[in-house]
Amino acid sequence: MQRLFLTLPTPAENVALDEALLDWAEEEGSQQEFVRIWESAETFVVAGRSSRVALEINRPECGGRRIPIVRRSSGGAAIVAGPGCLMYAVVLSYQVRPELRDIGRAHQFVLGRIVDALTPFLEHVGNPDRAGTSDLVLIDRIAGAPARKFSGNSMRAKRTHFLYHGTLLYDFDLASIESCLLMPPRRPDYRGARPHRDFVMNLPLGREQLTAALDAAWPTTGELTDVPMSRVENLVATRFGQASWNHEFA
Repeated sequence: MQRLFLTLPTPAENVALDEALLDWAEEEGSQQEFVRIWESAETFVVAGRSSRVALEINRPECGGRRIPIVRRSSGGAAIVAGPGCLMYAVVLSYQVRPELRDIGRAHQFVLGRIVDALTPFLEHVGNPDRAGTSDLVLIDRIAGAPARKFSGNSMRAKRTHFLYHGTLLYDFDLASIESCLLMPPRRPDYRGARPHRDFVMNLPLGREQLTAALDAAWPTTGELTDVPMSRVENLVATRFGQASWNHEFA
């Protein structure tokens, strides 16, 4: 597995790079695997592949604040990202890990690794755990409060590889989630009717600690230096930079 620590200038380019790495792995070699870590300097909204923008995103608020909306190719609901939200993506090979063709096992495998890597950093405050289909939450074992979400994740499967990517909130403006997102039409049971402000949280960790946890979760053999930028440019031009794609289900 190779590591890429790279943030591109725009939200569209950053969403495209995850997809480009998946496409590249499909074409270049059945055992190619990558982990990417990045963090946007700009607040933006990412809609899920089948998200209905009008039902999940407060478009007037985003328009008034000039917050871009980009649609990813993976599933799940809309999220808000930006400074204080560390993003990760792993591209994994089905030849190396054939058991992960089972989607449930893929969720369990990826999120389980991240939980195990975060646990030593969070022993003083609570227990990280999986919840819902693909959320990560922190359970306050002292106060006994309801689990709060600090990470949302989604996946996209292709023929030889799959992309699994998500968020890790640590110093994010949580008010932006409340203002940019509507209450999602589908909610996991553990959330109940809690509004965003009572449901999401920042981890009490710094960026360096989170990066160290991701490095522990995904050991690598070296840095990826040959970045598929031509693929990124093509994906932005044909998909992620186009209103017809980003607002497809508006």
